Amino acid sequence: MHKNFVFVYGTLRKGFWNHSFLGNSRFLGYGKTKEKYSLYADSIPYVVKEPLTQIKGEIYEVDDETLQRLDELEGHPSFYKRELVDVITEDGKLIKAWIYFYPYKNGHLIQSGDYKDCRR
Repeated sequence: MHKNFVFVYGTLRKGFWNHSFLGNSRFLGYGKTKEKYSLYADSIPYVVKEPLTQIKGEIYEVDDETLQRLDELEGHPSFYKRELVDVITEDGKLIKAWIYFYPYKNGHLIQSGDYKDCRR
């Protein structure tokens, strides 16, 4: 099986309503993007390519079927667009993981880059 690493920053994270879409995917830990982006949110979060802060989230190893299911959920490539980025793990390792970008700013800016800060 080909390994797909996915970096989730919003509703796919533990404790949020879309987490079940990850099924039996293996949780690899927490991480943050190496590059800076911007995180916006209204009822859902959006990461856009505007260099402001590192985005915080969770890293999962998913199979091809789960990745396809996530693409359908996220509307890739017509709504969100999935791209490979460098993610720094908690122990400082660098891995390539898929992330879903949105092409436009939408909602309000979350300065910290952590969607959990929006939900408090």
